[in-house]
Amino acid sequence: MVPPDSLFGVIPTWVGVYLVSIAAFAAAGYFLYQRVFRLVLLGKPAGRFDRPVHRLFGALPFIFGQRKVLQRVSIRRDRAGLAHFFIFWGFLSFSLSYILFIFGDSIWHPLSSKILTETGLRAFTIYLDILAVLFLVILAWAAIRRWVATPSRLKFDLTQKKESGIILGLIAMLMIFTLLAEAFYIAGGGTGPHAAAPVGGLLGSAFGGAVSPDAANILHAIFWWAHLAIILGFAVYIPLSKHMHLVGAPINFFTRSLEARGTLPTPTDLETAEVFGAHRVQDFTQRQLLDGYACAVCGRCTDICPANISGKILSPMHIVENLKEHTLETAPGIIAGEDEQADKPLIGRWIQEEALWDCLTCGACVEECPVGVEHVSTIVDMRRYLVMEQAEMPETAMNALLSMEQRGHPWRGTTFTRTDWAEGLEVPTLADHPDAEVLFWVGCTAALEQRSQSVARSMASVLKRAGVDFAILGSEENCTGDPARRMGNEYLYQIMAQQNIDTFNGYNVKKIVTICPHCFNTIKNEYPHLGGDYEVLHYSEFVAELIADGRIKPLVEINTTLAYHDSCYLGRHNGIYESPRQIANAIPGLKLVEMERCRSQGFCCGAGGGHMWVEESRGSRVNHIRTDQYLETEADTVGVSCPFCLQMFEEGIGTKEAQDTHQAKDLLEILDESLGSPTQSE
Repeated sequence: MVPPDSLFGVIPTWVGVYLVSIAAFAAAGYFLYQRVFRLVLLGKPAGRFDRPVHRLFGALPFIFGQRKVLQRVSIRRDRAGLAHFFIFWGFLSFSLSYILFIFGDSIWHPLSSKILTETGLRAFTIYLDILAVLFLVILAWAAIRRWVATPSRLKFDLTQKKESGIILGLIAMLMIFTLLAEAFYIAGGGTGPHAAAPVGGLLGSAFGGAVSPDAANILHAIFWWAHLAIILGFAVYIPLSKHMHLVGAPINFFTRSLEARGTLPTPTDLETAEVFGAHRVQDFTQRQLLDGYACAVCGRCTDICPANISGKILSPMHIVENLKEHTLETAPGIIAGEDEQADKPLIGRWIQEEALWDCLTCGACVEECPVGVEHVSTIVDMRRYLVMEQAEMPETAMNALLSMEQRGHPWRGTTFTRTDWAEGLEVPTLADHPDAEVLFWVGCTAALEQRSQSVARSMASVLKRAGVDFAILGSEENCTGDPARRMGNEYLYQIMAQQNIDTFNGYNVKKIVTICPHCFNTIKNEYPHLGGDYEVLHYSEFVAELIADGRIKPLVEINTTLAYHDSCYLGRHNGIYESPRQIANAIPGLKLVEMERCRSQGFCCGAGGGHMWVEESRGSRVNHIRTDQYLETEADTVGVSCPFCLQMFEEGIGTKEAQDTHQAKDLLEILDESLGSPTQSE
C-alpha cells in the first residue's frame, strides 16, 4: 500500500505514523508489563534458560513450522490446523509489508522498491492482494465452523466467548481496508508496482467511474489510516486478550521441558520449603503462570482428555485459564503488599479439588496443545498442596499412601511376598548373584497382584531362554514411589526413591529392565534428579532387541487377532511405539490391528495418576470407554505392555460380559507361549 502524502494535509505522513505508533506500542508495552510479565515474575524461577542455542533451534519448528498446530491435520476431519498455518504465515507476510510500506515508505517512498526491486515489489503486491482475498475466504469458513457447524472442542464456554468474533472481525476489516486502499489508490490515478494489484485493480476500475480522482485520493488516505489504526489497535489489544498467545507461545516453546514428557520436575527444597506444593501465585513457577497467557483457548486439551470425555469435571483448558484469572485477580494486591489469597483462594474457588483428582496424568492434553502448555505438572503441584499441607485426598488415595508408608507398596490386603511369583523358577537375587549383568525390576503389581504374576513369570522365562545374565532384588525391592508422587506425596516418593537408589548403588547396578512403564519412567527419567543414573529399559525395548539379535525365536503359531493398546507412560510419555509392535509382528500366526485411538493419540486405560487405586469421581469409567474402543476392532485379544493396563482391560472385558470371546494379555505372555517348550526354542 502506498502511503498518502500527509495527514489532514498538514502533518507529514511519517510524523503521524511514528507518533501514533509510538503511543500505541507504549500502551501495548505498558499492558504487557502490567498484566502479564510483572505478575508472572511473582512465580518461582523454572530454570528453563539452560542450553539456549539448543532451545532456540528446537523451538523454531514449533513457532515457524507450526508443528504442533499441524500434527492432527486431516482434510476429512480437521482442517483448522491448515487454516491456522495459512493465517500465521499470512500474518508474517503482512507484518513484512507493514515494515516496508508503512514504516519505511512513509519516510522515503522508494525504500520498498530499492529493497525488493521494481519487479520484486510488483510480485509482492500481487501476492498480498491475492492473500487478502484468501484471508477473507478462510475467515468466513472459520466463522461458520465456530458458530454454525461447531466441532466439539469449540462448544465449551471459554471457546464461545465474543472475543473470537472480535478478532475475526478485525482481521476481516484489515483485509478489506487493504483491498480498498489499493483500489482507491488506483482509482485516483496511482501508478507503479502497487498498481499491479489484481483485485485492487478490478475494484479500482469499478470505483473509477463512480468517484473523481480527488475523492479517490481522499478515500485512499482514509482507508490507509484506518488500516494502520487497526494494526496498532491489535498491538494494544493482544496483551488484553487470548491472542496474548502470540507472545506467550514462542516463550513457552523456548522454555519447554527438555526431558521426557512423563518427567515431573523434582522439588529439592522439601526440608526448607515454606509451603509444600502450590496453591498461591507465589508457589507456582513462572513457566506455569505463563501457561495461562500462552493458552490459545482452542479447546483441544479438554476435548481429548479421557477424564472429561468420561463425564468428569476436569478440563485442562479451564485449569490453566482459571490459574491465569486467579493471578490477574490477586497478583496486583500481592505486589502492593496486600495478599488477598486467603480470602480468594485458587483451589475451591477457581479450581475444584475434584477436578485435580480426576487427572490421570496421561499427558494427552500436553500432546495436543498447540502452544506448549504443560498442564500435568501444574495439576500435580496442586495435589501436593492438598496432600502434604491439607491432608485432603480421596479415601482410596489415602489408603494406598498409607500402605506405601507401612508396607513399601500400594497393594493393601495382598498376601503375597515379593518372591512368591518366582517359586520353582530358580530366579537368582542380587544378594546371591551380585555380578548379574541385568537387574530385572519386577515392580509391585507384577510381584504382588495375582493376575500380573504370570507376566513376571513369562519375563523370567524369556530372559532365561535368551541366556540373559539377570537377577532380581526380591525382598529388597520397594515401590519406586511413582504412585505417591503422582498422587501428590512428594516427600514419600523421595524417601522411597532414595532407598531404591541406595540399594542400586550398593550392588553397583548398571542396567535395569522393567515390566511396568510407570516404574520404567520413574527410574529412567526421575531418579537421576536424586542422583540415581542408570541404563533403564522397558522390557519391550529389551526383548525386541533379543528377537532382532536371534537370541530368542518365536516358533509356535498363536492364531489370534491382537489390538495393541499403547500405555501412556510407555508411548506418549517416552515415545516407545515400535518395540511392542515388533514383538507382536515376530509372533507367528498373530495378526496385529490398530485401535482408532493409538500411538500418540492413544486413550488412557484409566489407571494413571494413581487411579489404579483412586476411585473415579463421576461419569463413566475410563477403562470401560477404552474397552469399548478395543471391542470395536473385533480383535480376539487386546495386547498390553503394562500391568495396570492389563487389570483395567480384564475388568472392562468382564463388565462388558465379553470374556468368553475376548481376552487381555501382556505381550510377554503371548511371546512366552510362542517360544514353546525350552526344547523347541533351543
